[in-house]
Amino acid sequence: MADNEHILVVEDEAHLATGIKYNLVAEGYRVTTVGDGPSALRLMQENPENVDLVILDLMLPGMSGYAVCEALRAFDMETPVLILTARTLTEDRTRGFDAGANQYLTKPFDLDEFLSRVKNLLCFHGRQSRQHQQVGKVVEFAFADAKVNFDTFEATVRDEPVRLTQLEMTLLRYFVENEGRVIPRRELLENVWGMPGTLNTRAPDQFIRRLRKAFEPDPAEPKHFLTIRDAGYRFVAEPEQP
Repeated sequence: MADNEHILVVEDEAHLATGIKYNLVAEGYRVTTVGDGPSALRLMQENPENVDLVILDLMLPGMSGYAVCEALRAFDMETPVLILTARTLTEDRTRGFDAGANQYLTKPFDLDEFLSRVKNLLCFHGRQSRQHQQVGKVVEFAFADAKVNFDTFEATVRDEPVRLTQLEMTLLRYFVENEGRVIPRRELLENVWGMPGTLNTRAPDQFIRRLRKAFEPDPAEPKHFLTIRDAGYRFVAEPEQP
């Protein structure tokens, strides 16, 4: 059973919200449901420490889920967000990640997969928070022409600001903290996305391409974010000179 984590469900279709809440409560979670974005943001701003996970529909009245997620990320970069939507296009998924979502699941969904994703997100982000408090994480890092502050979510390349989403920053931080080591795809899925490592998804490749575009002098010939064929990925802060 869950350790009484509190989940906020933002869903305007009452029967869906009721069904989601029923299954989450059966797993031991505390659940609050709201039917629109402003209500969700108001609840989060009043007591952000009280919510451990946000489950967010995209097609909401008045204020889209994308706008809700972007507004949430303006004052809360830590609480995980799972988008749950009927939108299935790749551009919708990409826009959701750009807005700051951690995971994206389409309706209709398999209940076991949904509950697994909820559990993994809560487990990973709870563990990440404890590690940050107990051990401390890298706060500032510089490589090549880039400077990154992981606490303020600010990054620059040649003194020009670079905009990174919450998930891109989390991935970059994981690379920095494992600098020089070959990281298997399975490990990235489990420790950055909070997904099962066996899941068949191109998400790591897509996000690594985005980091290359942001930080590599020539993204087509990467020197820092390397793909190691049949093994995984490796981040190199200072490549050896030829």
